[in-house]
Amino acid sequence: MSAEEDFAQYLGQCPLVAIIRGVTPEEAVAVGKALLAAGIAIIEVPLNSPQPFESIDRLAKALGDRALVGAGTVLDPLSVARVKDAGGRLVVAPNTNAQVIAAAVQAGMVAAPGYFTPTEAFVALDAGAQALKLFPAEGASPAVLKAQRAVLPRQVPVLVVGGVQPDTMTPWLEAGANGFGLGSGLYVPGRSADEVEARARAYVAGLAK
Repeated sequence: MSAEEDFAQYLGQCPLVAIIRGVTPEEAVAVGKALLAAGIAIIEVPLNSPQPFESIDRLAKALGDRALVGAGTVLDPLSVARVKDAGGRLVVAPNTNAQVIAAAVQAGMVAAPGYFTPTEAFVALDAGAQALKLFPAEGASPAVLKAQRAVLPRQVPVLVVGGVQPDTMTPWLEAGANGFGLGSGLYVPGRSADEVEARARAYVAGLAK
């Protein structure tokens, strides 16, 4: 199975990506298991978290094929290699960096770079990105996404990231979003695994509204 097919399979199970910025290796597995229990199987550890590669390693080993574990805030090709060495299979970035995208694709990983304009989106796609992250979504709108989807390839998933709440997802889905990245609304440092699970369940329930 290709990285693109792998990502599509997990996204098809639940179109939510948990961004657990600030998680520590000691709490990563408990948080990861809580997310899985709620139905979220794509987990991103931003590289500006404490010991992120250790957290990725622990999550990948503990969750195995039940989850797609990777890194966020990946800003250079060297970090891509370190993510892979840690067992990560997903590379997410806040920006469009063709070198990072190409490195992830060459390593057999999913590249989901951030973009805000059609120009950035097509630069990312030309570099091999298999998914796109509209960021920051607070600065856009469903109407903007709808206009972009008219020109973006239909098969490319677009994830909306930034300020997403359980009750604000429907307009984005109607505009063509394929999923969402969930940050502080889901996890902040110090939040218990039980509370993360409760919040995750609220987001999963919001998809059905």
